[in-house]
Amino acid sequence: MLDIGKKAPAFTLPDQTGKERTLKEFAGQWVLIYFYPRDMTPGCTKEACLLRDSMSELNKLNATVLGVSKDSPESHAKFIKAEKLNFDLLADESTKMIQKYGAWQQKSMFGNKYMGIQRMSYLIDPKGKVAKVYPRVSPAKHAKEVLKDLAELA
Repeated sequence: MLDIGKKAPAFTLPDQTGKERTLKEFAGQWVLIYFYPRDMTPGCTKEACLLRDSMSELNKLNATVLGVSKDSPESHAKFIKAEKLNFDLLADESTKMIQKYGAWQQKSMFGNKYMGIQRMSYLIDPKGKVAKVYPRVSPAKHAKEVLKDLAELA
């Protein structure tokens, strides 16, 4: 996990259109980078839709949202279209960026251990430093939690 106050690791990843995106292009604004396991699954859809519904409030606080999973840009495009998402989803099929941010973790299901994406987020400040870490995100509560924290931090 990244430490608060440290510079967030740089990255270059394709979005849902295949366009390469970097953290640097968002300098000067707050960025919520949220990691989620998979497009179009119940928890991930709930989290994405609640963030979608909060975008006008987030934008008023000079914040943007970037979702990251190991799904392909094509999968992200379908997810965005299906749920009318109003923010970009980044594809990290190699998991290099996911690993740099500490979101690639050992998980367990039905007694089987495997590596996968931990649902977690980072709030990056306008200078590119980690302002807040959300190590275990509840999809139903995350958007409100971020709005509250941004109101205090911004």
